[in-house]
Amino acid sequence: MSFMAELEIFVAAIRFFTRLPVPGPWGFGSAPLERAIRYYPAVGMIVGALGAIVFFLASIFWTKPVAVFAALTAIIYTTGAIHEDGWTDTVDGFGGGWTKEKILEIMKDSHVGSFGVTALTILLLGRFLALVEMDLARIPVALIAGNAFSRLCAAFVIGALDYARADGKAKPFSNALGCREKIFITLSIAWFLLIFIRFGQLLSGVVLGAAGALWLARMFRRRIGGYTGDCIGAVQQISEVLFYFGLLFS
Repeated sequence: MSFMAELEIFVAAIRFFTRLPVPGPWGFGSAPLERAIRYYPAVGMIVGALGAIVFFLASIFWTKPVAVFAALTAIIYTTGAIHEDGWTDTVDGFGGGWTKEKILEIMKDSHVGSFGVTALTILLLGRFLALVEMDLARIPVALIAGNAFSRLCAAFVIGALDYARADGKAKPFSNALGCREKIFITLSIAWFLLIFIRFGQLLSGVVLGAAGALWLARMFRRRIGGYTGDCIGAVQQISEVLFYFGLLFS
């Protein structure tokens, strides 16, 4: 594949997974979008880096909690809360539905129920508290690593499960994750994790984050026979939060 074709796939990933402005017509075609999942963790590194920059700048003027709040707000704005939305819809669906059809129906509803609101509050609070407990110098690295690793977990769930709906925005991704792509997306962030995070902290973070992703994946397979775009957002969210808590173990 040529450099320009690969670049178009990368642009498509940025367009789909973030609200970052991308000039020109690149990344709109169906072909690059289908393969955009290979850059999902790399996009997470970009999102986390933006949050790290905001944290650094905010920490010059304010206390650590305020700087963490600013960083998380910037990250949510950058992604358009696409993953938080997936988390709330997933919790609403699996909390209020007993059959596959009912779960999918609830998840498709644009309204947010009490399950979703409560779960989102807990998740946002947990993410904030985990980051505040870290040393000041570790937070920027944690933001980059957490956003990248959690998207790696979500990508592997896509590769492991079938798409649960007849159609949807995330369905094309299920056909684009072969063995080579899995190796590629792992190596795209592994260098950062291994260089910038101590092994003990990295191991506990990876184990806890991956365990959360595995638990959700098994529930998705058992109750709806696969995943939806909302499910992938939920995996990203829970993996990120658990990864941060894992970093606190060592």
